[in-house]
Amino acid sequence: MRVLLVGAGGVGTAITRIAARRSFFDHMVVTDYDLSRAEAAVAALGEGGARFSALRVDASDRAAVTALIAEQRCDILVNATDPRFVMPLFDAALAAGVDYLDMAMSLSSPHPERPYEECGIKLGDGQFERAAAWEEAGRLALVGVGVEPGLSDVFARYAADELFDQIEEIGVRDGANLTVEGYDFAPSFSIWTTIEECLNPPVIWEKDRGWFTTAPFSEPEVFDFPEGIGPVECVNVEHEEVLLIPRWVESRRVTFKYGLGEEFIETLKTLHRLGLDRTDEVTVPGGAVSPRDVVAACLPDPASLGELMRGKTCAGTWVKGTKDGAPREVYLYHVVDNQWSMREYGSQAVVWQTAINPVIALELVAGGVWSGTGVLGAEALDPRPFLDLLVEYGSPWGLREQ
Repeated sequence: MRVLLVGAGGVGTAITRIAARRSFFDHMVVTDYDLSRAEAAVAALGEGGARFSALRVDASDRAAVTALIAEQRCDILVNATDPRFVMPLFDAALAAGVDYLDMAMSLSSPHPERPYEECGIKLGDGQFERAAAWEEAGRLALVGVGVEPGLSDVFARYAADELFDQIEEIGVRDGANLTVEGYDFAPSFSIWTTIEECLNPPVIWEKDRGWFTTAPFSEPEVFDFPEGIGPVECVNVEHEEVLLIPRWVESRRVTFKYGLGEEFIETLKTLHRLGLDRTDEVTVPGGAVSPRDVVAACLPDPASLGELMRGKTCAGTWVKGTKDGAPREVYLYHVVDNQWSMREYGSQAVVWQTAINPVIALELVAGGVWSGTGVLGAEALDPRPFLDLLVEYGSPWGLREQ
């Protein structure tokens, strides 16, 4: 397998560090709009970088990406960019006749009149509209395969297959006790993506109602996270799992809640009030800029914060239902300690936890364990091989009876 990796930021770099320890692929071409970032990711591998090379590509240029896939004889494109570039990369892979994998899906757009009641364009709609073309081409687009979405969806499918006879609710719950020394506000993941998912109307799915929306930060609940993280207040946030899980897993309700904290929520609300969450350009002396890009440029690169971070991050899926006629409630989870991920891989916990999952998916696809055609989420495929590889990679998952 020859892999084209587009995006050499925090997650992309972590992908190279994890993949370098595995033998399932022949070569990985690491690309970025900024060639120096791609070169730095490869150089950091040292002697382990023999199967890697660095090139420049503009992720928004579908034709250039399509040509690069052919030139480099790649079999699959891995998208490690932010969601703005999903569709050009998704379409480039299809045009080139290769498989595709991403960790975030095509962007949503709120309902123009009733944004907090009805869905407009949903996350992933742009990709699912092209599913028939992928099926006709006999190619696989494996979408939303990071940690959330991704591992959380694997947990949902595993619960349905092995832990429950009937499921009442599946709720993805994400929390952490991470701190960053020396910063009052320093997000541990892309602020561009965080603004997008936290300020858009959250989506909920119910079997009798379908998909609908609610207000940002709604339905707060305190969830007790494992391995010393403890209780964290979580709120509804727009996320791909709610759009993916109901397509393949039977449940009466699906939600996603994120442990943001009051200070983080207030900061996001302030950015919104000031219009600094906008992506359309505004005119300033000297040119035009996107306010959200300015916010991102003013904050530290999350990938650079690892040495200053302390604590753990937890991604997991809470499931409630019945087994053998008795009520059951479980939390399937994956915890990463930042000191461990920095020591072992030189990557901070949040980006490392995201990156390990597409590498595992790649290995399953390369070995023919995961296969299919069309646009599929992780919950469409067998979860057990994925979870077994997660343990083999040295990062075990857990199950807690609630």
